Amino acid sequence: MAGMEHYRMSMDPAILKLGNMTTNRHKFFRWTPRTARITFMYAVFVPMIFGIVAYKTDGKYNFRAKRKGDLVVEY
Repeated sequence: MAGMEHYRMSMDPAILKLGNMTTNRHKFFRWTPRTARITFMYAVFVPMIFGIVAYKTDGKYNFRAKRKGDLVVEY
């Protein structure tokens, strides 16, 4: 495309460094107490909380064919 050469920009060194760091993150990862705690929270604790809430409220609410004034709670 003719005439588009004046829109070229030089790459920002900080953006290049961030891109390289993101690409090579797996090479520099280390298990520390902080990363172990974060991994435990997202891999075990959060799904456990969702499971407990789902188990406690299973069958309690019925959102099908409700009319104005009907209760959502089954029991």
